Amino acid sequence: MNLAIISGTSINRSVVFKDWKLDQVETPYGTIDFKRGKGIVVVNRHGFSEPLPPHRSNYRGYVSALKALGVDAVIAVTSVGSLKENLKPGTLVSCSDYVSFAPMTFIDDRPSGFAPAIDNGLLNDLRRLCSQGIESDRVYVQTRGPRFETKAEVRILQSWGCDVVGMTFGNEADLLLESGVSLTSLCMIDNYAHGIGDQKLSMSEFHDSVDRNQSVIDGILSGVTARFGK
Repeated sequence: MNLAIISGTSINRSVVFKDWKLDQVETPYGTIDFKRGKGIVVVNRHGFSEPLPPHRSNYRGYVSALKALGVDAVIAVTSVGSLKENLKPGTLVSCSDYVSFAPMTFIDDRPSGFAPAIDNGLLNDLRRLCSQGIESDRVYVQTRGPRFETKAEVRILQSWGCDVVGMTFGNEADLLLESGVSLTSLCMIDNYAHGIGDQKLSMSEFHDSVDRNQSVIDGILSGVTARFGK
Protein backbone atom coordinates (compact mmCIF):
# COMPACT_ATOMS: atom_id res chain seq x y z
CA MET A 1 0.00 0.00 0.00
CA ASN A 2 1.23 3.47 -0.93
CA LEU A 3 -0.51 5.85 1.45
CA ALA A 4 -1.22 9.57 1.27
CA ILE A 5 -2.82 11.93 3.74
CA ILE A 6 -4.84 14.86 2.40
CA SER A 7 -5.74 17.65 4.77
CA GLY A 8 -6.01 21.41 4.83
CA THR A 9 -5.79 23.71 7.82
CA SER A 10 -4.74 20.84 10.09
CA ILE A 11 -1.62 20.12 8.03
CA ASN A 12 -0.24 23.65 8.24
CA ARG A 13 -0.92 23.79 11.99
CA SER A 14 0.40 20.30 12.71
CA VAL A 15 3.77 19.61 14.32
CA VAL A 16 3.78 16.05 12.94
CA PHE A 17 5.03 16.98 9.46
CA LYS A 18 6.96 20.11 10.38
CA ASP A 19 10.37 18.58 9.60
CA TRP A 20 9.32 16.66 6.50
CA LYS A 21 10.93 17.93 3.31
CA LEU A 22 8.75 19.92 0.93
CA ASP A 23 8.99 18.64 -2.64
CA GLN A 24 7.22 19.27 -5.94
CA VAL A 25 5.76 17.24 -8.78
CA GLU A 26 4.72 18.48 -12.22
CA THR A 27 1.20 17.59 -13.37
CA PRO A 28 -0.96 18.56 -16.36
CA TYR A 29 -2.71 20.94 -13.92
CA GLY A 30 0.37 22.71 -12.62
CA THR A 31 3.17 22.22 -10.10
CA ILE A 32 2.00 20.63 -6.84
CA ASP A 33 3.81 20.84 -3.51
CA PHE A 34 3.87 17.78 -1.30
CA LYS A 35 5.73 16.35 1.66
CA ARG A 36 6.96 12.79 2.00
CA GLY A 37 8.40 10.93 4.95
CA LYS A 38 8.47 7.32 6.11
CA GLY A 39 6.96 6.33 2.76
CA ILE A 40 3.83 8.46 3.30
CA VAL A 41 2.87 11.36 1.03
CA VAL A 42 1.19 14.43 2.55
CA VAL A 43 -0.75 16.97 0.49
CA ASN A 44 -2.39 20.20 1.62
CA ARG A 45 -5.57 20.62 -0.41
CA HIS A 46 -5.21 24.41 -0.11
CA GLY A 47 -1.47 24.43 -0.83
CA PHE A 48 1.49 24.70 1.55
CA SER A 49 3.09 28.03 0.70
CA GLU A 50 0.18 30.25 -0.38
CA PRO A 51 -3.04 28.55 0.76
CA LEU A 52 -6.02 28.98 -1.57
CA PRO A 53 -9.68 29.21 -0.50
CA PRO A 54 -11.72 26.04 -1.09
CA HIS A 55 -13.43 27.23 -4.27
CA ARG A 56 -10.00 27.80 -5.86
CA SER A 57 -8.12 24.72 -4.61
CA ASN A 58 -6.39 22.76 -7.38
CA TYR A 59 -8.23 19.49 -6.84
CA ARG A 60 -7.30 17.93 -10.16
CA GLY A 61 -3.72 19.04 -9.63
CA TYR A 62 -3.12 17.39 -6.27
CA VAL A 63 -5.05 14.21 -7.04
CA SER A 64 -3.12 13.95 -10.31
CA ALA A 65 0.08 14.39 -8.29
CA LEU A 66 -0.89 11.53 -5.98
CA LYS A 67 -1.50 9.30 -8.98
CA ALA A 68 1.91 10.21 -10.40
CA LEU A 69 3.51 9.35 -7.05
CA GLY A 70 1.94 5.88 -7.08
CA VAL A 71 -0.52 6.46 -4.23
CA ASP A 72 -3.27 3.84 -4.01
CA ALA A 73 -4.82 4.67 -0.62
CA VAL A 74 -5.78 8.03 0.89
CA ILE A 75 -6.90 9.20 4.31
CA ALA A 76 -8.75 12.49 3.80
CA VAL A 77 -8.83 14.60 6.97
CA THR A 78 -11.51 17.26 6.73
CA SER A 79 -12.91 20.06 8.86
CA VAL A 80 -16.72 20.08 8.82
CA GLY A 81 -19.74 21.79 10.28
CA SER A 82 -22.40 19.72 12.04
CA LEU A 83 -25.95 19.67 10.69
CA LYS A 84 -27.23 17.86 13.79
CA GLU A 85 -27.31 19.07 17.38
CA ASN A 86 -26.30 15.64 18.68
CA LEU A 87 -23.07 15.76 16.64
CA LYS A 88 -21.18 18.29 18.71
CA PRO A 89 -18.00 20.22 17.86
CA GLY A 90 -15.01 18.07 18.77
CA THR A 91 -16.67 14.90 17.46
CA LEU A 92 -14.82 12.74 14.93
CA VAL A 93 -16.88 11.48 12.01
CA SER A 94 -16.23 9.15 9.09
CA CYS A 95 -18.50 9.59 6.09
CA SER A 96 -19.53 6.63 3.94
CA ASP A 97 -21.39 8.73 1.38
CA TYR A 98 -21.54 12.28 0.11
CA VAL A 99 -23.63 14.80 -1.80
CA SER A 100 -22.02 17.05 -4.40
CA PHE A 101 -23.98 18.67 -7.20
CA ALA A 102 -20.95 19.94 -9.12
CA PRO A 103 -19.07 16.68 -9.75
CA MET A 104 -15.42 16.78 -10.77
CA THR A 105 -13.72 14.53 -13.31
CA PHE A 106 -10.45 14.03 -15.15
CA ILE A 107 -12.34 12.91 -18.27
CA ASP A 108 -13.44 15.86 -20.41
CA ASP A 109 -12.95 14.46 -23.92
CA ARG A 110 -15.48 11.61 -24.02
CA PRO A 111 -18.65 10.38 -22.31
CA SER A 112 -17.89 8.65 -19.03
CA GLY A 113 -19.35 7.90 -15.65
CA PHE A 114 -19.10 5.70 -12.57
CA ALA A 115 -20.93 5.07 -9.31
CA PRO A 116 -18.89 6.58 -6.42
CA ALA A 117 -18.46 4.40 -3.33
CA ILE A 118 -16.24 5.26 -0.36
CA ASP A 119 -14.68 2.07 1.00
CA ASN A 120 -13.19 3.50 4.24
CA GLY A 121 -10.62 0.73 4.07
CA LEU A 122 -8.46 2.14 6.86
CA LEU A 123 -11.24 3.17 9.24
CA ASN A 124 -10.69 0.28 11.64
CA ASP A 125 -7.01 1.18 11.82
CA LEU A 126 -7.94 4.78 12.64
CA ARG A 127 -10.28 3.58 15.39
CA ARG A 128 -7.41 1.71 17.01
CA LEU A 129 -5.19 4.80 16.80
CA CYS A 130 -7.78 7.18 18.22
CA SER A 131 -8.39 7.79 21.90
CA GLN A 132 -12.00 8.83 21.26
CA GLY A 133 -14.74 7.22 19.22
CA ILE A 134 -15.39 7.90 15.55
CA GLU A 135 -18.99 8.27 14.39
CA SER A 136 -19.32 6.28 11.16
CA ASP A 137 -21.68 5.87 8.19
CA ARG A 138 -22.42 9.58 8.06
CA VAL A 139 -23.27 11.67 4.99
CA TYR A 140 -21.14 14.64 3.92
CA VAL A 141 -22.59 17.41 1.77
CA GLN A 142 -20.36 19.81 -0.12
CA THR A 143 -21.06 23.47 -0.68
CA ARG A 144 -18.92 25.77 -2.78
CA GLY A 145 -17.56 28.15 -0.14
CA PRO A 146 -15.72 30.19 0.82
CA ARG A 147 -18.56 31.63 2.91
CA PHE A 148 -20.48 29.60 5.44
CA GLU A 149 -23.92 28.38 4.44
CA THR A 150 -27.01 30.49 5.06
CA LYS A 151 -29.56 29.32 7.62
CA ALA A 152 -31.99 28.54 4.80
CA GLU A 153 -29.36 26.44 3.03
CA VAL A 154 -28.66 24.57 6.25
CA ARG A 155 -32.35 23.72 6.67
CA ILE A 156 -32.40 22.29 3.14
CA LEU A 157 -29.25 20.24 3.73
CA GLN A 158 -30.76 18.85 6.94
CA SER A 159 -33.94 17.87 5.10
CA TRP A 160 -31.84 15.83 2.66
CA GLY A 161 -30.57 13.64 5.50
CA CYS A 162 -27.02 14.97 5.50
CA ASP A 163 -24.99 14.94 8.72
CA VAL A 164 -22.05 17.27 8.12
CA VAL A 165 -21.21 20.02 5.65
CA GLY A 166 -17.92 21.13 4.14
CA MET A 167 -16.39 22.74 1.07
CA THR A 168 -13.78 20.30 -0.27
CA PHE A 169 -14.27 16.57 0.28
CA GLY A 170 -16.80 15.96 -2.50
CA ASN A 171 -14.43 17.27 -5.15
CA GLU A 172 -11.47 15.17 -4.09
CA ALA A 173 -13.64 12.11 -3.49
CA ASP A 174 -14.95 12.30 -7.07
CA LEU A 175 -11.42 12.42 -8.48
CA LEU A 176 -9.89 9.83 -6.16
CA LEU A 177 -12.69 7.31 -6.64
CA GLU A 178 -12.71 7.87 -10.41
CA SER A 179 -8.99 7.05 -10.29
CA GLY A 180 -9.52 3.81 -8.37
CA VAL A 181 -7.88 5.02 -5.15
CA SER A 182 -9.04 3.57 -1.83
CA LEU A 183 -10.49 6.42 0.25
CA THR A 184 -10.97 6.69 4.00
CA SER A 185 -12.85 9.68 5.39
CA LEU A 186 -12.00 11.30 8.73
CA CYS A 187 -13.81 14.52 9.62
CA MET A 188 -13.39 16.73 12.66
CA ILE A 189 -16.50 18.70 13.56
CA ASP A 190 -15.16 22.18 14.27
CA ASN A 191 -18.47 24.05 14.45
CA TYR A 192 -22.22 23.80 14.23
CA ALA A 193 -23.58 24.88 10.86
CA HIS A 194 -25.22 28.31 10.69
CA GLY A 195 -28.40 28.41 12.76
CA ILE A 196 -27.80 25.21 14.73
CA GLY A 197 -27.26 25.66 18.44
CA ASP A 198 -26.88 28.95 20.28
CA GLN A 199 -23.29 29.79 19.39
CA LYS A 200 -22.74 32.57 16.86
CA LEU A 201 -20.85 31.35 13.79
CA SER A 202 -17.86 33.44 12.72
CA MET A 203 -14.45 32.82 11.16
CA SER A 204 -12.69 33.75 14.40
CA GLU A 205 -14.79 31.27 16.39
CA PHE A 206 -14.16 28.65 13.73
CA HIS A 207 -10.39 29.09 13.88
CA ASP A 208 -10.48 29.00 17.69
CA SER A 209 -12.31 25.67 17.50
CA VAL A 210 -9.79 24.30 14.98
CA ASP A 211 -7.01 25.24 17.42
CA ARG A 212 -8.77 23.44 20.28
CA ASN A 213 -9.18 20.27 18.21
CA GLN A 214 -5.68 20.28 16.70
CA SER A 215 -4.15 18.08 19.41
CA VAL A 216 -6.67 15.33 18.64
CA ILE A 217 -5.85 15.48 14.93
CA ASP A 218 -2.11 15.54 15.66
CA GLY A 219 -2.45 12.45 17.81
CA ILE A 220 -4.16 10.58 14.99
CA LEU A 221 -1.70 11.78 12.34
CA SER A 222 1.23 10.78 14.53
CA GLY A 223 -0.32 7.36 15.00
CA VAL A 224 -0.86 6.97 11.26
CA THR A 225 2.79 7.72 10.49
CA ALA A 226 3.92 5.24 13.16
CA ARG A 227 1.48 2.54 12.00
CA PHE A 228 1.96 2.85 8.24
CA GLY A 229 5.39 4.44 7.90
CA LYS A 230 8.12 2.42 6.21
